[in-house]
Amino acid sequence: MKASWRVAGVGAVLAALALAGCDKKAATGPMQVYTGPLMETTNVLTLVSDSAKLKFQLTAPLEQQFENGDIIYPKGMVVTFYSADGKKNVINMLKANYGKSDKAKNLYIMRGKVNVMNVPEQQNMDTEELFFDKTKQLIYTDSAMFVKVTTPTEYLTGYGLKANQNFSRYKITRPTGVFAAPQAAAAPQPAR
Repeated sequence: MKASWRVAGVGAVLAALALAGCDKKAATGPMQVYTGPLMETTNVLTLVSDSAKLKFQLTAPLEQQFENGDIIYPKGMVVTFYSADGKKNVINMLKANYGKSDKAKNLYIMRGKVNVMNVPEQQNMDTEELFFDKTKQLIYTDSAMFVKVTTPTEYLTGYGLKANQNFSRYKITRPTGVFAAPQAAAAPQPAR
């Protein structure tokens, strides 16, 4: 009988030590907080409308949503603006290798080979970083950011740009050059 009490007593002591050891391991070391995306979506198509008319659409191969409401497009994004008449005519496109939607500022931040193209006017703008303010419907860059605008008749270069979201009206903050676009090669004249 005494032997069975000893075995039971030793077993109880070992169990108590094992539980106490577990508590110490859990209490030591800093607690780690996850800061990565809460959700990832592939092949994203987001449509934004107003009064049942499509305003713009966003497409991206990968979208990552975070706890603070920000969304990151690490593999690039394309924003396509449509005409206000509801006929779904493409007016303007923004493309970039990386994008971020800042929820607090209601702002898209686009980086890496950013291209803006006004389709009807045949105007293109290239830069490395661009902001699209959805509330003010403005496209702009930092004043130190180099921009190149190409139209059918000229090339414009400079630093800093502010434009309406359709890129039909724009201003280069510090222009550095205006160059005439090369004319199409003249057609060869037939031999006489």
